[in-house]
Amino acid sequence: MYSIVESVHVLTLTLFVGLAAMLDLRLLGLTMRRVPVNEAVERLMPWMKFGFIVMVITGLLLFYAIPVRTFQSVWFRAKLVFLLLAGVNVLVFHSGIYRSVAQWAKEAIPPKRARMAAIFSLLLWAGIVIAGRMIAYNWFDCDIQPQSAIVNWWAGCVANSD
Repeated sequence: MYSIVESVHVLTLTLFVGLAAMLDLRLLGLTMRRVPVNEAVERLMPWMKFGFIVMVITGLLLFYAIPVRTFQSVWFRAKLVFLLLAGVNVLVFHSGIYRSVAQWAKEAIPPKRARMAAIFSLLLWAGIVIAGRMIAYNWFDCDIQPQSAIVNWWAGCVANSD
């Protein structure tokens, strides 16, 4: 079952991240320049929401399958930080510059704040994908000691000092 859940997670990740990248590239003025930004958002958002919801559900199931090993992964913790930052980026974008989208939606190159949000989004989602992939390679396993104190702290390891 784990392999099926993981496959669905990766497939919905590609759906969400692919569509988010398309939207980000539009915000950068690199693609779909004749499509108003608000129209691109309206068309892509339902699919992005679907992909995100299924991706989160399957991600939680993957975590539930092996919670201790996953939580002690430095890569998992980095992924959570990137996810949090990506969420803040979306919140700032939608509560800020996107409120005035009617004024700039048809511009080939959107305002600087919209372009900055797109750059942050692309970088954060690249980090999320890389960190997520690296979770499988637990280089900093708590069962392997000694490790540096910073690695033990970051991974949440409790090292015995025998």
